[in-house]
Amino acid sequence: MPSADPNAITSDVALVAASRSGDRGAMAALYDRYSSIVYSVALRVLHDTGAAEDVLQDIFMQLWRNPGAFDASRGNMVAWLAVITRNRAIDALRRRRPENDIEDVVVSVEHDLASEADRSRTMVKVRGALQAMPAPQRSALEMAYFEGLTHSEIAGKTGEPLGTIKTRIRTGLLTLRKVLAT
Repeated sequence: MPSADPNAITSDVALVAASRSGDRGAMAALYDRYSSIVYSVALRVLHDTGAAEDVLQDIFMQLWRNPGAFDASRGNMVAWLAVITRNRAIDALRRRRPENDIEDVVVSVEHDLASEADRSRTMVKVRGALQAMPAPQRSALEMAYFEGLTHSEIAGKTGEPLGTIKTRIRTGLLTLRKVLAT
């Protein structure tokens, strides 16, 4: 991931600071760096290219209007964007009508090979960590992050107590954090 590097974190903070002062170039750089991640997270939750594009646009418009929402002391840019994208996608999923008459739109995105290589290495780490997790923990994480289910919905679906589900998800996230920090 681009922000795993301390220089990228500094660069992200500098770009956010520049966008606070209205620097469109800084916002464009943030968009170029993170739009594929935001789009991927939204598409994974929504399974709809048009809705994922809408979430992508909403996230970067929010960042443009309120760059102060990102607090570097609480985490890196990629993690923050992934979380707010997931939450926004889940909100869109809940608002979605049962049937959409709009056809899917396929968008061609030009890829940055260095970013793709970083992303590939990160995905190998994440997949390895997920495979090493106990099945109930991995399942709870997948339902929460890829199906967009709430903790209560997961507990209802699995028949497990809510506290157990919350613990599994928290433990799984801590495991992933450790893997990504190395």
